[in-house]
Amino acid sequence: MSIRLVNYESKYKDSFSNLNREWIEKYFIMEAADYKSLDNPEDYILQPGGEIIVALYNENPVGVCALIKSDHEKYYFELAKMAVDPKYHGKGIGILLGEKIIERAVTRKAKCIFLESNTLLNPAINLYRKLGFTEVKGFESPYKRANIQMELILNS
Repeated sequence: MSIRLVNYESKYKDSFSNLNREWIEKYFIMEAADYKSLDNPEDYILQPGGEIIVALYNENPVGVCALIKSDHEKYYFELAKMAVDPKYHGKGIGILLGEKIIERAVTRKAKCIFLESNTLLNPAINLYRKLGFTEVKGFESPYKRANIQMELILNS
C-alpha cells in the first residue's frame, strides 16, 4: 500500500471534516471546539500558524492530522484532529501522519507539543505512546470528552 502525505489544500476541507466527524460522532458528540476547527480549518488552524497533513491512497484522502499553534507557555503546538478512514485502520497511516506532524514541529523549533484524547480510544493512545508521548496532568481542556493529556518533549 502506497500512502502519500501532502499539505492541506482547500480541496481537502470536506475530507478533513468528514474523517474527524466520523470518529467523534461514533464515540462522543461534536463540541464547540470541533466545529471551529472542522468548519474553518483555514481560519482556525492554518492562519494562526498551524498545519494540516493529508494522507492520500490512490489520490483519495484516507487520513488527516493537524498541528495547531498553541498559546500555552510550555507547548508550542497541539497535535490534533488525527483521523484515519476506518477501512484503512491498522495499515500504519496514523504513525505516518504522527511522525510527519512531529517532524514539522521539530522543523519549526518547537521544544514540546501536546495532545488531548480519551482513554476510550485505546488504539489512539497506543499510537501516541509509540510516537513518544507521555501522560501529563494539570491543564484545562476545551473538550468535555478529553480525559488524558499527553506531551512530547522535542529538541531537548
